[in-house]
Amino acid sequence: QVHLVESGGGLVQPGGSLRLSCAASGFTFSNYPMTWHRQAPGKERELVATITASGGTNYVDSVKGRFTISRDNHKNMVYLQMNSLKPEDTAVYYCNTWGGLMHFWGQGTQGTVSS
Repeated sequence: QVHLVESGGGLVQPGGSLRLSCAASGFTFSNYPMTWHRQAPGKERELVATITASGGTNYVDSVKGRFTISRDNHKNMVYLQMNSLKPEDTAVYYCNTWGGLMHFWGQGTQGTVSS
């Protein structure tokens, strides 16, 4: 079955960086788009970044120029490099993919931006 495991979260000061990783298994990784979502306390989960199977990327406006999504199809990994972090980036970050009507999620990793 599909299994997604996020890692790399932590506490960082404003202006700092974090690199999130997501290990995927249970499906043909290279054939599927991957996304990162986040959910801040008291807010709905939002789509942050998407990478297509062919490597095309898209970002929510609030992270453009600061975040970079990438994938390694040999390792079945997807990454989110987050730079120039702001307190409003504090959230649980989730890796996601989908097939037909099914969406698959990891358990999430907490990223906290605070001085």
